[in-house]
Amino acid sequence: MKKLSYFLDQSLFKLISFIAQLLLWSAFFAGIYQVFARFVLQEPAAWTEPWTRSAIIWIVFLGIILAFRRGEMLKVDVINTFLSDAPRRWVRHFANTICALFLGLLAWIGGNMTYRVRFQTIAGLDFPISWIYAAIPIGCTLALIALLIHWFGDNSQIDTNIQE
Repeated sequence: MKKLSYFLDQSLFKLISFIAQLLLWSAFFAGIYQVFARFVLQEPAAWTEPWTRSAIIWIVFLGIILAFRRGEMLKVDVINTFLSDAPRRWVRHFANTICALFLGLLAWIGGNMTYRVRFQTIAGLDFPISWIYAAIPIGCTLALIALLIHWFGDNSQIDTNIQE
């Protein structure tokens, strides 16, 4: 488990961070170009709004992977301050179980949605909308893997500089 965790930290999670950053920059520049095209060129670009929306959807689902891997997802800190070690561990396991079930369910439902819309296209971009919906099952499946690695793995080797 330690080798798998280290391998994923050094390869997959860094790649996910890099892709999320590229998408963030592309959404930013698409928004800037839209303002330029609308007010300077007097002809708004049809592709910038759907691209920005699509990029942000992917950024969210890639970002949760990194948050779950580093253990930075929503925590039950208020309850934990009043508990001793054993109940605190139980609350952590309960919260992780709920998160794992939710991510699994969301991945399954997202996969079904992606399959159902595979023939629809996005206006302005002219590619299948299923590429955008694919962020749900891909992001949730990888977030589930990241959660399990964080939950059961040795977290002393977590790369806190994944974004580099």
